[in-house]
Amino acid sequence: MINWPSRYKILKNKNIFLFDDYCLLPIRFEDRYKIMKWRNQQLYHLRQNNKLTKSIQDNYFKNVLLNQFNQDEPNQLLFSLLKSNILIGYGGLVHINWINKSAEVSFVMKTKLEENHFESLWSIFIRLIEKVSFKELKLNKIFIYAFDLRPHLYPVLEKNGFIFEAKLRKHVKVGEIFEDVIIHSKFNEDK
Repeated sequence: MINWPSRYKILKNKNIFLFDDYCLLPIRFEDRYKIMKWRNQQLYHLRQNNKLTKSIQDNYFKNVLLNQFNQDEPNQLLFSLLKSNILIGYGGLVHINWINKSAEVSFVMKTKLEENHFESLWSIFIRLIEKVSFKELKLNKIFIYAFDLRPHLYPVLEKNGFIFEAKLRKHVKVGEIFEDVIIHSKFNEDK
């Protein structure tokens, strides 16, 4: 069994973030196969070309994610999102730019929850990841880079204080079609 850390070195004050009965904590090794399943089910909106296998997922967790825990400036911080101690999603900050103090926000929820809980879970996740981004890491800006395939995401982002920043026309190839990318951003109001 792998000795999986429960804290990110860079998060000096807090590693667990709470809101009501929701908990955001550093990504857990035990969650890797559920995350793999959701990513494989939601390939259409992710920057992932092929389905993940257990071997690929194990390798990613052991050889990429594990290394992030003890770095002074990791390029990503991923978290498990629990409700009443049950995993319902995961996400975090990716493509962190420590010079510019910015990071992309990524979030994937349990596929079965998307239909009825999309807005509420995105809103809760944003609330929690902002604590990590702005309070703990003192980032200047977080942003969401989304293939223009889920227009119902944009009103949720805007309700949570994100502003439309850019549209990259025909920027990514999804299947055989080039799709636009929509970027929404939020700035640290404490800076």
